[in-house]
Amino acid sequence: MLQELDYLSGRVAVGRLSRREFLGRATALGVSATFANSLLAGAALAQTPKRGGILKAGLNGGEATDNLDPATIIEVMSYFAKCWGEYLVAQTSDGGLEHRIAEEIGSSKDAKVWTFKIRQDVEFHNGKTVTAEDVVATLERHSSNDSHSGAMGILAGIENLKADGRDVVITLKNPNAEFPYLMSDYHLVIQPNGGKDHPAEGIGAGPYKVSVNQPGVRHGGERFANFWRSDKEGFADQVEIVVINDSTARASALQGGQVQMINRVEPKVVDLVKRVPNLKIEALAGSGQYVFNMFCDTAPFNNNDLRMALKLAVDRQEMVDKVLRGYGTVGNDIPVNASQPLFPEGIEQRTFDPEKAEFHYQKSGHSGPILLRTSDAGFSGAVDAAQLFQASAAKAGIQIEVKRLPGDGYWSDVWNKQPFCASNWGARATQGMMYSTAYLSTAPWNDTHFFNKKFDKLLIEALGELDQDKRENLYREMAIIVRDEGGTIVPMFNQSIDAISDNVGGYIGRVGSLMDGYAFRQCWLEA
Repeated sequence: MLQELDYLSGRVAVGRLSRREFLGRATALGVSATFANSLLAGAALAQTPKRGGILKAGLNGGEATDNLDPATIIEVMSYFAKCWGEYLVAQTSDGGLEHRIAEEIGSSKDAKVWTFKIRQDVEFHNGKTVTAEDVVATLERHSSNDSHSGAMGILAGIENLKADGRDVVITLKNPNAEFPYLMSDYHLVIQPNGGKDHPAEGIGAGPYKVSVNQPGVRHGGERFANFWRSDKEGFADQVEIVVINDSTARASALQGGQVQMINRVEPKVVDLVKRVPNLKIEALAGSGQYVFNMFCDTAPFNNNDLRMALKLAVDRQEMVDKVLRGYGTVGNDIPVNASQPLFPEGIEQRTFDPEKAEFHYQKSGHSGPILLRTSDAGFSGAVDAAQLFQASAAKAGIQIEVKRLPGDGYWSDVWNKQPFCASNWGARATQGMMYSTAYLSTAPWNDTHFFNKKFDKLLIEALGELDQDKRENLYREMAIIVRDEGGTIVPMFNQSIDAISDNVGGYIGRVGSLMDGYAFRQCWLEA
């Protein structure tokens, strides 16, 4: 945590910068922030890393249409990007920031101009040194309308980018007190010339060079000899990700020793996994969420009474009890929870109310079945959750037709393509980052087609508000708009449940699943 704050110079003293301190204090002071590198968490440092071997994981969420372009990666490919890619910054285990390619970060007093100083000792896999020009090109590509990048929404506020020696100077259209956190987005892998020439070639500056890329099957990397922080990361000789979309098969692969780590352990099998010798469960609470998305601009979901009827027809507590089995909490149809700073407390919790649901359903004028597409690729237990939704909605006179789909192709053909489907969102560092990614009208990953001018205006205002209390009030107003007018049904916030072999060392709780994807580079094999 911050040890000292020099109010005269506006510089943060050497130490770890926590998220709350950064968002609530530093920028408001006009910090020219020279953050120190935060080391790996103390729990991991207390262990002695070992080098060698092949670190393997079995992951859910891969399909044949995957590719290495960071602009479009999701699910399995986002994990793999943490193996071969490098970022300006990364989130720490306590939600703060650590420096990666960015050696220093500074801002103007109004948080409108941000400066990132680029390290001199970082090398790409092709032998080229990472420069400020590469960083500028990366951000230009992801903020371009032609990129279709998942990060385009969070970068929409950039007005100008330039390289000045080792500095990357970013001028924003409007102040953004949270801007450095946006740079931790998993799409923003720094690439040679920003990936403008060969975006899907897999050339980065991470600890592993891409050696195998078989979409929907497996992905692998070999240790990069010139990795810039090889004393702290990249301990295995090789890393390998095997795509195993079936939850039972993933657990069997871990139990049989074919892999040492798996993600998305279904809560219903957690107790079984715990009883297996040499395996352990790692569960992490956060703002990851399981959702049902409705397109606000597509019939019948373009009628807010119908959307409200469906929101009221979900028995959230039943879903948490039966699908998450205690590994999560009820949601309130907003994509943030109390794990994030400035969370708006006191918003009334939405509950299952079949009478009100029926009232809004009748008012909508709709009749006939409503098709809900689902797959366990959407989230662990999504099929069971959809069936529970179907049963609770029936009590309100609403007929939901559940269509179960295979995992392969779900993210390319169903999510963000079909008007009502199961999905999930991983944790985002701040509320502004979550809203900018999936609720801003211009965001390419606005997967509910939520276009609300008032909301957009409030988001811009909130991001630029340096007064913590005022920003919290703006976030509250935004949350109520999304809750009452949006197309997202958020019945539950899930814990990220991983299972790992006790042969894996260095595992620590971190923002998201498998140490937010950094387990591949920061863990090692004990034998």
